[in-house]
Order: sequence, then C-alpha cells, then structure tokens
Amino acid sequence: MHRVLRNTFFRLAKDDVREFIAENEERLLQIFCEELDKVDDRIEEERVFIDVHMAALGEELMKGVFAALYRFLDEY
Repeated sequence: MHRVLRNTFFRLAKDDVREFIAENEERLLQIFCEELDKVDDRIEEERVFIDVHMAALGEELMKGVFAALYRFLDEY
C-alpha cells in the first residue's frame, strides 16, 4: 500500500517537480560547480593522474543529470 500511495503522490507532483527543477536549474548548476571547485581545491594535483578542472566537467555531468531527470519525469 505504501508504494502505491507514494507512486500516486509522485504522479500528482511530477509536473511541479519538473517545473521547480527547470526554474532553478541555473542556481543548481552554480551550487554544484561551487562544490566541485571545493573538491578540486582539496585534491592535491600530485595525487591525481590528470589535472581536470572539476567544475567544467561537473557542469556537463550535471546537465546530463538534468536531462535524465526531465526524461524520467516525462516518461513516468
């Protein structure tokens, strides 16, 4: 019963969730990149095989996450 109830509520709220993510996507990307910059600063370059700027890579990954979320919400 719990699962049926949860799924019903999700179906009712999914358009609002999609709209919320879309409205806040730029801020979410900004926060994500800031957090990845912190990770980048914590990692000593000598311990890493490749010097990758984490925020730029992370932004592209996060865009993929957003695309996957939108697709999931559209298909659900």
